[in-house]
Amino acid sequence: MFKTLALALAVVMLLSACAPVAAPAKPEEPTLRIGTLPILDLLPLFVAEKQGYFKEQGITVMFVPAQSAAERDQLMQAGQIDGMNNDMVSTVLYNKDSVKIKVVRTAIQATSTWSQYSIFAAKDSGIKSAADLKGVEIGISQATVIEYITYRLLADAGLAASDIKTINVIKIADRMQLLGSGQLKAATLPEPLATLAEQQGALRVVPDAQNPDHSNSVISFSAQAVKDKPQTIRKFLAAYEKAIADVNADPTQWQPLLNENKIIPPALTDYKLPLYPKASVPTQDQFADVQKWMKDKGMISADVPYANLVDASFLPK
Repeated sequence: MFKTLALALAVVMLLSACAPVAAPAKPEEPTLRIGTLPILDLLPLFVAEKQGYFKEQGITVMFVPAQSAAERDQLMQAGQIDGMNNDMVSTVLYNKDSVKIKVVRTAIQATSTWSQYSIFAAKDSGIKSAADLKGVEIGISQATVIEYITYRLLADAGLAASDIKTINVIKIADRMQLLGSGQLKAATLPEPLATLAEQQGALRVVPDAQNPDHSNSVISFSAQAVKDKPQTIRKFLAAYEKAIADVNADPTQWQPLLNENKIIPPALTDYKLPLYPKASVPTQDQFADVQKWMKDKGMISADVPYANLVDASFLPK
């Protein structure tokens, strides 16, 4: 009996010795490539770099500049960046067929005291209220968050969908120029160019501060980055959180960084920064409203599950 037991143990030990040893888990690459635009939403990103917060976390963040949202999207689709700043409409479009990106944080959010987007009327248009915009062509960028915000703000103000008329003017600079010359009677603009348009005489008719739940932007990472670099993304957001605390504590000290990254037009020498939101993601209700509008416009045929759009697990605890 003892010989049989000893033999069995010997066989087990021999088989264990011959079994392949599991390869150690591949360490994460502590580098993130972030597509950047010269926009207010990304100021905390530049602050985190300047303050050395990414280095403190032991990660490297590489900025990949883009000249437009379309160019940024091309970089993401080509796999040349891991993360970017975008919005809820583009997130749904990315993920309508399969999960390509995940929202991990709200970047900026309209509030009751600060408007991210506003509908403007030209100086001599005679338009003074939302009701005056009935049947008036409003300059927008079609199939974008700008169009979504325009429809939602006017619906909130009592206009029927049939009352809302828009014209596609993709570039914000062109929209501003046409509005300033009176060739457009109305246009929807984002900050800080909205404030510049106001300084130049345009009338801010419908600011999204009237219903700020519609407006925000987000930070998203590719599905591949979420899979391969989860700890690096967490460290990125920890550094980002410290930068937001710095900006909110003293918004006045960042004017040189705003100028350096061409975020604020030179004419806006004393632009007042908003308070950036603490760690959060858009709610399920916010995404549901975006998708309802997109279905009404024929942009999608079915809802994309919230879990396919948002992953809040990366936010600092």
